[in-house]
Amino acid sequence: MTQYNGTLTHVTDDVYAWLQPDGSWWLNNAGAINTTDGVVLVDTCASESRTRALLDAVKKATQGGEIAAAVNTHAHGDHTYGNSVLPANTVIIGHEDTRTSLLEDSLLDACPPLWHPMPDWGNVTRRPPLVTTRDGLTLHHGGRRIEIRHPGATAHTTGDLVVWLPESQVLFTGDLLFHGVTPLVLSGSVEGALRSLDWIAGFDPAHVVPGHGGLLDASTLPEVLETHRRYYQLVLDSARAGLRDGLTPLAAAHRIPLDEFAGLPDAERIVLNLHRAYADSGHKPLDIKEAWSDALALNGGPLATHL
Repeated sequence: MTQYNGTLTHVTDDVYAWLQPDGSWWLNNAGAINTTDGVVLVDTCASESRTRALLDAVKKATQGGEIAAAVNTHAHGDHTYGNSVLPANTVIIGHEDTRTSLLEDSLLDACPPLWHPMPDWGNVTRRPPLVTTRDGLTLHHGGRRIEIRHPGATAHTTGDLVVWLPESQVLFTGDLLFHGVTPLVLSGSVEGALRSLDWIAGFDPAHVVPGHGGLLDASTLPEVLETHRRYYQLVLDSARAGLRDGLTPLAAAHRIPLDEFAGLPDAERIVLNLHRAYADSGHKPLDIKEAWSDALALNGGPLATHL
Protein backbone atom coordinates (compact mmCIF):
# COMPACT_ATOMS: atom_id res chain seq x y z
CA MET A 1 0.00 0.00 0.00
CA THR A 2 1.28 3.47 -0.91
CA GLN A 3 0.56 6.63 1.03
CA TYR A 4 2.23 10.06 1.04
CA ASN A 5 5.00 8.83 -1.24
CA GLY A 6 5.75 6.00 1.18
CA THR A 7 5.09 2.31 0.69
CA LEU A 8 4.43 -0.28 3.38
CA THR A 9 5.81 -3.55 2.06
CA HIS A 10 5.24 -6.96 3.64
CA VAL A 11 8.69 -8.52 4.07
CA THR A 12 7.82 -11.85 5.72
CA ASP A 13 6.06 -13.28 8.79
CA ASP A 14 4.08 -10.15 9.70
CA VAL A 15 7.16 -7.97 9.32
CA TYR A 16 6.81 -4.79 7.27
CA ALA A 17 9.12 -2.16 5.78
CA TRP A 18 8.11 1.46 5.24
CA LEU A 19 10.06 2.71 2.21
CA GLN A 20 10.26 6.37 1.21
CA PRO A 21 11.78 6.94 -2.23
CA ASP A 22 14.21 8.16 -3.28
CA GLY A 23 15.88 7.73 0.11
CA SER A 24 17.72 11.05 -0.10
CA TRP A 25 17.97 13.74 2.59
CA TRP A 26 15.30 13.22 5.29
CA LEU A 27 13.58 10.30 3.49
CA ASN A 28 14.33 7.23 5.59
CA ASN A 29 13.04 3.70 5.84
CA ALA A 30 11.22 2.42 8.91
CA GLY A 31 9.60 -0.86 9.87
CA ALA A 32 6.86 -2.60 11.80
CA ILE A 33 6.84 -5.97 13.53
CA ASN A 34 3.34 -7.25 14.24
CA THR A 35 2.97 -9.49 17.29
CA THR A 36 0.14 -11.02 19.29
CA ASP A 37 0.59 -8.18 21.80
CA GLY A 38 0.79 -5.16 19.54
CA VAL A 39 3.27 -3.67 17.08
CA VAL A 40 6.95 -2.86 17.53
CA LEU A 41 8.10 -0.09 15.21
CA VAL A 42 11.63 0.37 13.94
CA ASP A 43 12.17 4.14 13.66
CA THR A 44 9.72 6.90 12.78
CA CYS A 45 10.01 9.64 10.13
CA ALA A 46 11.26 13.21 9.96
CA SER A 47 7.91 15.00 9.90
CA GLU A 48 4.52 14.76 11.54
CA SER A 49 2.73 14.14 8.25
CA ARG A 50 5.08 11.39 7.09
CA THR A 51 4.96 9.67 10.47
CA ARG A 52 1.17 9.80 10.47
CA ALA A 53 1.19 8.23 7.01
CA LEU A 54 3.42 5.45 8.37
CA LEU A 55 1.11 4.89 11.35
CA ASP A 56 -2.00 4.84 9.16
CA ALA A 57 -0.45 2.23 6.88
CA VAL A 58 0.66 0.09 9.82
CA LYS A 59 -2.77 0.33 11.43
CA LYS A 60 -4.42 -0.89 8.23
CA ALA A 61 -1.92 -3.71 7.67
CA THR A 62 -2.14 -4.98 11.27
CA GLN A 63 -5.90 -4.50 11.59
CA GLY A 64 -5.58 -1.82 14.22
CA GLY A 65 -2.58 -3.15 16.12
CA GLU A 66 -1.48 -0.81 18.89
CA ILE A 67 2.07 0.57 18.79
CA ALA A 68 3.51 -1.03 21.92
CA ALA A 69 7.14 -0.02 21.39
CA ALA A 70 9.46 1.70 18.94
CA VAL A 71 13.19 1.25 18.47
CA ASN A 72 15.32 4.17 17.26
CA THR A 73 18.27 2.88 15.26
CA HIS A 74 20.15 6.15 15.84
CA ALA A 75 19.56 9.81 16.68
CA HIS A 76 19.17 11.51 13.30
CA GLY A 77 15.90 13.33 12.89
CA ASP A 78 14.72 11.46 9.81
CA HIS A 79 14.48 8.39 12.05
CA THR A 80 13.37 10.03 15.30
CA TYR A 81 11.49 13.32 14.98
CA GLY A 82 8.24 11.41 14.54
CA ASN A 83 8.64 9.85 17.99
CA SER A 84 6.40 12.55 19.44
CA VAL A 85 3.55 11.50 17.13
CA LEU A 86 3.44 8.02 18.68
CA PRO A 87 0.87 7.20 21.37
CA ALA A 88 1.84 8.40 24.83
CA ASN A 89 2.07 4.83 26.15
CA THR A 90 4.45 3.64 23.40
CA VAL A 91 7.81 2.68 24.92
CA ILE A 92 10.67 4.11 22.89
CA ILE A 93 13.98 2.25 22.99
CA GLY A 94 17.36 3.50 21.83
CA HIS A 95 21.04 3.84 22.54
CA GLU A 96 22.08 6.13 25.40
CA ASP A 97 23.86 8.38 22.90
CA THR A 98 20.66 8.63 20.86
CA ARG A 99 18.83 9.92 23.91
CA THR A 100 21.57 12.46 24.62
CA SER A 101 21.76 13.63 21.00
CA LEU A 102 18.01 14.09 20.69
CA LEU A 103 17.86 16.14 23.86
CA GLU A 104 20.61 18.38 22.46
CA ASP A 105 19.22 18.55 18.91
CA SER A 106 18.73 22.12 17.65
CA LEU A 107 17.29 21.56 14.16
CA LEU A 108 13.71 21.38 15.41
CA ASP A 109 14.00 24.89 16.84
CA ALA A 110 16.08 26.63 14.19
CA CYS A 111 16.95 24.61 11.11
CA PRO A 112 19.69 26.44 9.17
CA PRO A 113 19.08 27.08 5.43
CA LEU A 114 21.00 24.01 4.31
CA TRP A 115 18.19 22.36 2.33
CA HIS A 116 15.72 23.43 -0.32
CA PRO A 117 12.88 23.52 0.19
CA MET A 118 13.31 24.04 3.91
CA PRO A 119 12.05 21.03 5.88
CA ASP A 120 8.58 21.35 7.39
CA TRP A 121 8.59 19.17 10.48
CA GLY A 122 4.96 19.85 11.40
CA ASN A 123 3.88 19.52 15.01
CA VAL A 124 6.74 17.45 16.40
CA THR A 125 8.71 17.85 19.61
CA ARG A 126 11.72 16.13 21.13
CA ARG A 127 10.82 12.70 22.49
CA PRO A 128 13.95 10.73 23.33
CA PRO A 129 14.06 7.03 24.14
CA LEU A 130 12.69 6.08 27.55
CA VAL A 131 14.62 2.81 27.66
CA THR A 132 18.29 2.98 26.70
CA THR A 133 21.15 0.56 26.19
CA ARG A 134 24.85 0.76 25.43
CA ASP A 135 25.44 -2.62 23.81
CA GLY A 136 22.01 -4.13 23.17
CA LEU A 137 19.03 -5.90 24.62
CA THR A 138 16.38 -8.43 23.63
CA LEU A 139 12.62 -7.90 23.59
CA HIS A 140 10.42 -10.93 24.16
CA HIS A 141 7.19 -9.45 22.94
CA GLY A 142 4.01 -11.11 21.76
CA GLY A 143 5.71 -14.41 21.06
CA ARG A 144 8.58 -12.85 19.13
CA ARG A 145 12.26 -12.58 19.93
CA ILE A 146 13.46 -9.12 18.84
CA GLU A 147 17.19 -8.58 19.27
CA ILE A 148 18.53 -5.01 19.41
CA ARG A 149 22.27 -4.88 18.92
CA HIS A 150 25.07 -2.32 18.80
CA PRO A 151 27.99 -2.90 16.37
CA GLY A 152 30.50 -2.46 19.19
CA ALA A 153 32.06 0.78 17.96
CA THR A 154 31.21 4.09 16.34
CA ALA A 155 30.03 3.65 12.74
CA HIS A 156 27.29 5.84 11.22
CA THR A 157 26.97 7.46 14.66
CA THR A 158 28.16 6.63 18.16
CA GLY A 159 24.76 5.15 18.99
CA ASP A 160 23.83 2.83 16.14
CA LEU A 161 21.49 -0.09 16.78
CA VAL A 162 20.20 -2.78 14.46
CA VAL A 163 17.05 -4.83 14.95
CA TRP A 164 17.42 -8.55 14.27
CA LEU A 165 14.60 -11.08 14.07
CA PRO A 166 16.38 -14.44 14.19
CA GLU A 167 13.32 -16.59 13.51
CA SER A 168 12.35 -14.58 10.43
CA GLN A 169 15.94 -13.78 9.39
CA VAL A 170 15.11 -10.08 8.97
CA LEU A 171 17.66 -7.38 9.74
CA PHE A 172 16.84 -3.67 10.07
CA THR A 173 20.22 -1.95 9.74
CA GLY A 174 19.35 1.70 10.22
CA ASP A 175 21.90 3.89 8.47
CA LEU A 176 24.68 1.35 8.64
CA LEU A 177 23.45 0.63 5.11
CA PHE A 178 22.31 2.91 2.29
CA HIS A 179 21.03 1.19 -0.86
CA GLY A 180 21.45 3.34 -3.95
CA VAL A 181 22.07 6.46 -1.86
CA THR A 182 25.36 8.08 -0.86
CA PRO A 183 26.42 6.94 2.64
CA LEU A 184 26.95 9.53 5.38
CA VAL A 185 29.32 9.22 8.34
CA LEU A 186 29.78 12.84 9.44
CA SER A 187 28.50 11.93 12.93
CA GLY A 188 30.43 8.68 13.13
CA SER A 189 33.62 7.10 11.79
CA VAL A 190 34.62 6.13 8.26
CA GLU A 191 36.78 3.25 9.47
CA GLY A 192 34.11 2.19 11.96
CA ALA A 193 31.45 2.19 9.25
CA LEU A 194 33.77 0.11 7.09
CA ARG A 195 34.31 -2.42 9.88
CA SER A 196 30.58 -2.65 10.56
CA LEU A 197 30.01 -4.18 7.12
CA ASP A 198 31.57 -7.51 8.11
CA TRP A 199 29.49 -7.43 11.29
CA ILE A 200 26.32 -6.99 9.23
CA ALA A 201 27.31 -9.82 6.90
CA GLY A 202 27.77 -12.04 9.95
CA PHE A 203 24.02 -12.08 10.62
CA ASP A 204 23.57 -13.93 7.30
CA PRO A 205 20.10 -12.40 6.90
CA ALA A 206 17.52 -13.49 4.36
CA HIS A 207 15.94 -10.02 4.30
CA VAL A 208 17.52 -6.63 4.96
CA VAL A 209 15.81 -3.28 5.47
CA PRO A 210 18.47 -0.57 5.03
CA GLY A 211 18.15 2.89 6.52
CA HIS A 212 17.61 4.37 3.05
CA GLY A 213 16.86 2.84 -0.34
CA GLY A 214 15.30 -0.40 -1.52
CA LEU A 215 14.99 -3.73 0.26
CA LEU A 216 17.77 -6.31 0.06
CA ASP A 217 17.86 -10.07 0.25
CA ALA A 218 20.57 -12.68 0.62
CA SER A 219 21.41 -12.49 -3.09
CA THR A 220 21.72 -8.69 -3.30
CA LEU A 221 23.29 -7.91 0.08
CA PRO A 222 26.90 -8.94 -0.79
CA GLU A 223 27.19 -6.47 -3.68
CA VAL A 224 25.72 -3.64 -1.60
CA LEU A 225 28.25 -4.38 1.13
CA GLU A 226 31.04 -4.32 -1.46
CA THR A 227 29.77 -1.02 -2.83
CA HIS A 228 29.96 0.46 0.66
CA ARG A 229 33.47 -0.91 1.06
CA ARG A 230 34.58 0.74 -2.19
CA TYR A 231 33.02 4.04 -1.19
CA TYR A 232 34.50 4.14 2.31
CA GLN A 233 37.90 3.15 0.94
CA LEU A 234 37.64 5.99 -1.59
CA VAL A 235 36.96 8.41 1.26
CA LEU A 236 39.88 7.12 3.33
CA ASP A 237 42.33 7.09 0.41
CA SER A 238 41.25 10.57 -0.70
CA ALA A 239 41.61 11.93 2.83
CA ARG A 240 45.12 10.54 3.15
CA ALA A 241 46.09 12.00 -0.23
CA GLY A 242 44.53 15.34 0.62
CA LEU A 243 46.33 15.55 3.94
CA ARG A 244 49.59 14.59 2.25
CA ASP A 245 49.15 17.35 -0.33
CA GLY A 246 48.03 19.98 2.17
CA LEU A 247 44.49 20.23 0.79
CA THR A 248 41.35 21.21 2.64
CA PRO A 249 38.49 18.69 2.59
CA LEU A 250 36.71 20.83 0.00
CA ALA A 251 39.75 21.00 -2.27
CA ALA A 252 40.22 17.25 -1.88
CA ALA A 253 36.56 16.67 -2.76
CA HIS A 254 36.86 18.70 -5.96
CA ARG A 255 39.57 16.43 -7.33
CA ILE A 256 37.92 13.09 -6.49
CA PRO A 257 36.58 11.15 -9.51
CA LEU A 258 33.35 9.80 -7.99
CA ASP A 259 32.81 7.51 -11.00
CA GLU A 260 30.24 4.87 -9.95
CA PHE A 261 29.07 7.06 -7.06
CA ALA A 262 28.58 10.27 -9.04
CA GLY A 263 24.98 9.51 -9.95
CA LEU A 264 23.81 8.59 -6.45
CA PRO A 265 21.48 10.93 -4.58
CA ASP A 266 23.31 13.26 -2.18
CA ALA A 267 26.71 12.87 -3.86
CA GLU A 268 27.82 16.10 -2.11
CA ARG A 269 28.15 14.05 1.07
CA ILE A 270 31.66 13.19 -0.09
CA VAL A 271 32.96 16.41 1.46
CA LEU A 272 31.10 15.78 4.73
CA ASN A 273 32.65 12.33 4.89
CA LEU A 274 36.08 13.79 4.13
CA HIS A 275 35.68 16.19 7.04
CA ARG A 276 35.05 13.18 9.26
CA ALA A 277 38.07 11.31 7.88
CA TYR A 278 40.29 14.37 8.32
CA ALA A 279 39.13 14.74 11.92
CA ASP A 280 39.59 11.05 12.68
CA SER A 281 43.16 11.26 11.38
CA GLY A 282 43.97 13.76 14.12
CA HIS A 283 44.50 16.54 11.57
CA LYS A 284 42.11 18.88 13.40
CA PRO A 285 38.89 18.70 15.40
CA LEU A 286 35.72 18.37 13.37
CA ASP A 287 34.27 21.79 12.49
CA ILE A 288 30.59 21.11 11.83
CA LYS A 289 29.84 24.58 10.46
CA GLU A 290 32.75 24.40 8.05
CA ALA A 291 31.72 20.92 6.93
CA TRP A 292 28.18 22.01 6.07
CA SER A 293 29.44 25.19 4.42
CA ASP A 294 31.68 23.06 2.22
CA ALA A 295 28.74 20.80 1.32
CA LEU A 296 26.78 23.84 0.12
CA ALA A 297 29.80 25.04 -1.85
CA LEU A 298 30.37 21.67 -3.48
CA ASN A 299 26.67 21.36 -4.32
CA GLY A 300 26.47 24.90 -5.67
CA GLY A 301 23.73 25.86 -3.24
CA PRO A 302 21.25 24.33 -0.77
CA LEU A 303 20.92 20.56 -0.73
CA ALA A 304 17.85 19.07 -2.38
CA THR A 305 15.25 17.41 -0.21
CA HIS A 306 11.82 16.01 -1.03
CA LEU A 307 10.54 15.90 2.54
